[in-house]
Amino acid sequence: MAQRDWVVEHMKRYRETGGEDGHIWKGRDGNQSLPCLILTTTGRRSGKKFDTALIYGKDGDNYVIVASVGGAPKSPLWYENLAANPQVELQVKADKFAATARTASGEERARLWTMMAEIFPTYDAYHEKAKDHREIPVVVMERA
Repeated sequence: MAQRDWVVEHMKRYRETGGEDGHIWKGRDGNQSLPCLILTTTGRRSGKKFDTALIYGKDGDNYVIVASVGGAPKSPLWYENLAANPQVELQVKADKFAATARTASGEERARLWTMMAEIFPTYDAYHEKAKDHREIPVVVMERA
């Protein structure tokens, strides 16, 4: 699925400005202040690199993201890619680095879900929408 034009433009500005324009995303309504990073995964079939801008949180030195796709029945393609190859690249502001991704579970997942829902409360609505189909993955990324 092709990314929406506004997402492509957001990532372009983020990359061009070292995150000065785009690290804090105002949300689609312009009324939020959400921290964003750019995740680069490797396609599980193609081997190509794919970029995705995502809201993130911090847990100590680790970065945390949510594979919600708005509560859709299936996980996003970027999640399927990192599940197949957990070696990813991140850009947080101007800092670009390799990381290893893993899916949180149990108490860690519950704690991180609460943290991420505080950052972006809409995640709880996504959870309600998805609960009959899947548990939305919470991904922890550790700098390599």
